[in-house]
Amino acid sequence: MMTKLRLPVLFLILLLAGCRAGGPGTPARTVASFFSKYENRDGFKATEWSADLLQRLALVKAAKLLGGSDLTNAITGIRSARVISFTPTSSSARELAAQGLRAEASGILQGEKYTPLSTAGFGGSNYAVSTRGSGDKISEFAALGSLPDVADSFVLVSVQGNFTSSQVAALAKYLPQIVQATSK
Repeated sequence: MMTKLRLPVLFLILLLAGCRAGGPGTPARTVASFFSKYENRDGFKATEWSADLLQRLALVKAAKLLGGSDLTNAITGIRSARVISFTPTSSSARELAAQGLRAEASGILQGEKYTPLSTAGFGGSNYAVSTRGSGDKISEFAALGSLPDVADSFVLVSVQGNFTSSQVAALAKYLPQIVQATSK
């Protein structure tokens, strides 16, 4: 009797695992493994940023002009940031987009227990932002979006640091400009 019950339970677990992070090939299980899996593939461009003191000072000055204290504090709270963008440049790259690249990344964020953040008021940003942390203390956030005017494009932004929800919202307003500048 127990053997008959174990088989359907095992099948259900395997089915749910496959749905969690579908996509091309063996699905990545973490944000870091997603970057590792795709960063050297055709159509992808990965950028990593770890701010040194001079970069932070320049960004804080710019932030004061643009967005005030939430943006300034968000920039000073960044420990590291990674951006991976995808532009289908060949038929195999277009096939990759059709196979579920965005679904794979969304599945990872759900599986790693990221909490979706409301994108209302992000200045028309087309990025879905999700956070991880405890209460209003956010230790990392990820954003899924696309490049403007590029069909079937994909962007994943991963930022680690110390933030509040309002600081993440302030940074999210400028994500499209930041990503576009780093994707060229």
